[in-house]
Amino acid sequence: MLIDLQEGFFETPALARERKRLVANCNWLIGAARATAIPVINVRTVHKKDKSTWTLKMLEDGQGYLFENTEQAANLEELDLEGSIEVVKRRDSAFWNTEMLTVLLRHRVSSLILAGVSSETCVSATATDAFAANLRVVLACDALASEDEKFEDVTLKFLESQYRQKLRKTKEVVAELFTANGQVLD
Repeated sequence: MLIDLQEGFFETPALARERKRLVANCNWLIGAARATAIPVINVRTVHKKDKSTWTLKMLEDGQGYLFENTEQAANLEELDLEGSIEVVKRRDSAFWNTEMLTVLLRHRVSSLILAGVSSETCVSATATDAFAANLRVVLACDALASEDEKFEDVTLKFLESQYRQKLRKTKEVVAELFTANGQVLD
């Protein structure tokens, strides 16, 4: 599951510096998922300009973002999303008021590999809700990014200790995917 790999999130200098690394690791995960017949779910945050989907923070600040059909809401162009399943969300968690559980049930998914931005917000909220849905989670830590490395580290350690979610490097995740599917890693 790829979370918020959209142009608008990479406008900040901190995430812009991480873009190349993040895209490379996410594309590696996508390729491994395809090769092992695992569905790729691309989650995007999209809002309406009429404020009907805005969060409290957006309403209080009088400023929205990631509007429908804008460059800001678009996927990062370097991502290889062919054949992926798209889920649009309006809040931090990919589970909140979306069809995510239906998609996962339809594809008989019982565990998730999470990648994307930002570790301490949308990734964390999605990981927490996955735990609540009895889904095992692996966080591909080098396929995650945040504007605040210290907060990211604390958040990932919390998810690992409290929800028993695994922190793995992309290389380890890819190797585990091929091993679990009885395939040899090229």
